[in-house]
Amino acid sequence: MPFPKGFLWGGATAANQIEGGYDCDGKGLSDADMLTNGTHLSPRRITKTTEENCYYPNRTASDFYHHYKEDIALMAEMGFKVYRMSIAWSRIFPTGEESEPNEAGLAFYDAVFDELHKYGIEPLVTLSHYEMPLHLTEKYNGWADRHVIDLFEKYVRTVVTRYRGKVKYWLTFNEINCGTLPLGNYMSLGIRNEGTDNFLHQVDDLQIRYQALHHQLVASAKAVLAAHEIDPECKVGNMIAMMPVYPLTPDPKDQLKAQKDWRLHQWYCADVQCRGAYGNYCIPFWKENGIELNITEEDRRILKEGTVDFYSLSYYQTNCVTVHDQATVSGNLLGGAKNPYLETSDWGWQIDPDGLRFTVNEIYDRYQLPIIIVENGLGAKDHLEADGTVHDPYRIDYLRRHIEAMRATIELDNVPLFGYTWWGCIDLVSASTGEMAKRYGFIYVDCDDYGKGSFRRYRKDSFYWYQKAIQSNGEDLD
Repeated sequence: MPFPKGFLWGGATAANQIEGGYDCDGKGLSDADMLTNGTHLSPRRITKTTEENCYYPNRTASDFYHHYKEDIALMAEMGFKVYRMSIAWSRIFPTGEESEPNEAGLAFYDAVFDELHKYGIEPLVTLSHYEMPLHLTEKYNGWADRHVIDLFEKYVRTVVTRYRGKVKYWLTFNEINCGTLPLGNYMSLGIRNEGTDNFLHQVDDLQIRYQALHHQLVASAKAVLAAHEIDPECKVGNMIAMMPVYPLTPDPKDQLKAQKDWRLHQWYCADVQCRGAYGNYCIPFWKENGIELNITEEDRRILKEGTVDFYSLSYYQTNCVTVHDQATVSGNLLGGAKNPYLETSDWGWQIDPDGLRFTVNEIYDRYQLPIIIVENGLGAKDHLEADGTVHDPYRIDYLRRHIEAMRATIELDNVPLFGYTWWGCIDLVSASTGEMAKRYGFIYVDCDDYGKGSFRRYRKDSFYWYQKAIQSNGEDLD
């Protein structure tokens, strides 16, 4: 049996993409609440105020806030062992600066965790998943201001103390290395530089962005230290968006380009979170780009002491890089040169199960930490039939091939994978495009790109397939 006993099979979502209830029970506005909807051809907009005739999909999302009992029952029916979710910071501290937390927000997550435990499902909780109180962006330009570190630590101490005994596994920041990309300014770091409106083409300042990312890395380390202090039994992991690349050609310059890409996008944050210090390759990168980080001796101590217990990652596809002209494709956070050996999804993302095996091996060789894959999935256009069925063989095929890759990683490569959570196990709002039409779930939510629909839940064919895979601990993949 290649999958170990107790392997954590499950699914993953994020508060800002599934919860809705943006104005319920004292919640404050978050950055995500100010993103309009869009498509993969028409970028989302970031607005300073709520504009008439604009739809803000994260405010309604899949309405998990009012459907959580039904949704968790469906997870239990599939046989989930773990549910990766996030807490909305602005539901606990509406502006981020309150002296006392919002009790109604704390009580909501108490109810969610209690419901999960009723079915024997372990919560895996992300402390910050692409959202922060909007007030902190407006007052401090998000993580650009060091003061936000202390505000985040207060939030972390509040929730870890409250949920001690209910939550064993924590993640600090979702895809923290998104901060190495211009897209990460607003989505990950809460930065809105003057003139920014287009979500995909934000006004970027490398000095501001990388200093903000440093503050976030310090905050991550402080979160690890605080969680271990409050609950010595808990485990705290990082979460890295793996955007693996291959050199497109044997040209040595392509190899060098791929090596640089791995360092600056895959390892930049992970080295800090797993090894406790920036890699040596950061020094020439900072110098070349005129980046002068304010790193205090106290920062260095905190980073060294606040390393994570395990490594978590998202993986969707691979890309190629080259110094030569080549057709390009899109991807999660980053696109790249088209790989002639791979097929693509409806959204142009290349499908590469072998790349998952390659990537997880690279991670384990570098860090020797237990690994859990907390995001992997296929966004596709699903069709709800009149009889309430959704036939999604393309999703089943993607899932089967990636589970087979995980099995090889464990059985043949001896890598200690301990869990897998499919992204968007219930249909939710796409982070990049704001669409509901880009569906990932095993559970169909009757809601369109403008929040119209019954919000009824329907089981897709993949629901039953994953149920069988979990029941057999990854043995039955037919």
